[in-house]
Amino acid sequence: MDLATIWFLLWGLLWAVYFITDGSDLGIGVLLPFLGRDETRRRIMHRVVGPLWDGNEVWLLTAGGVTFAAFPKMYAVMFSTFYTPLMLLLFALIFRGVSFEFRTQVASNRWRRLWDASIFLGSLLPAILLGAAFGNLFRGLPIDGQGVLHGSLLTFLNPYGLLVGVLFLLFFLVHGATMLAAKSEGDLRRDAAAAAGRLWYGLLMAAVVTLAASAWSTGLYANYLAQPVLFAIVGLAVAALVLVKVFLASEKYWRAWFASAVFMLGVTYFGIVGLYPIMLPSTLDPAFSIDLQGAASSPLTLKIMLGLALVFVPVVLAYQIKVNLLFKGQVTETDLEAEEGY
Repeated sequence: MDLATIWFLLWGLLWAVYFITDGSDLGIGVLLPFLGRDETRRRIMHRVVGPLWDGNEVWLLTAGGVTFAAFPKMYAVMFSTFYTPLMLLLFALIFRGVSFEFRTQVASNRWRRLWDASIFLGSLLPAILLGAAFGNLFRGLPIDGQGVLHGSLLTFLNPYGLLVGVLFLLFFLVHGATMLAAKSEGDLRRDAAAAAGRLWYGLLMAAVVTLAASAWSTGLYANYLAQPVLFAIVGLAVAALVLVKVFLASEKYWRAWFASAVFMLGVTYFGIVGLYPIMLPSTLDPAFSIDLQGAASSPLTLKIMLGLALVFVPVVLAYQIKVNLLFKGQVTETDLEAEEGY
């Protein structure tokens, strides 16, 4: 396996880790108006997310940084063609982060409702935009030989891209609801678990429709038909999705969360493996597509980056695991009595 392929697989893994970690935060943010029926519930939901959200954003920066360093041509084309959606994503994430810090600064219901609305929108937009962006990566975009997009913002709002956006949104909702169920108690835990159970059916339907639509709108199945053993990736995702429901029914909420994480890992690699060796297909002419070898940095750069990644990524991962273990306990009403925190 050459260095470019190794980095392509690592690139997909970093995006999957971001979807898994920050996905819980995004899901809880979207659920805030529906499950946060009073101030106590809303503060618990804030405190579940509060200590972790900024650490989870590290993986977004890492995935973007790897795109820049390992695949500079892909970075240039992707961040120019996706300029408007990425700016919307950036501003949404900024307002979400600000909301966590500003919400408690003024003892006013109107003030808190303002920032709660910012958290909701700052979670909803990224959830849909991230899915739509990857849906368009899988489907392809009308780019020419110079990597210039022949289209507008409406180009991204095609049915397949929006379908994957809905799939991601439903995943984040289920993922966030399972974490909230695991880290809360009483009525909030019951309602979060019930919400996860209901949303699971929507996630199942979206996953099935996306698999079917991928056969019509993308070329993702070519590699799978050429090497049927790769369908194990699809099987892993399906099995994980079924286990989410099983664990929710048995009230094993952390296991349900880990199962949903495996499901997202499978979904991400379904697209990544299906794309290989193309990184961004062109719908104008296949010759204009951005392929792996053409997008990759020099072998020396990839080798140096791999050495650094093997040292620092485990360090970051170990630190984040430690932080998550530190805050793994349930958030109760008693915890809200402390002045520090969210």
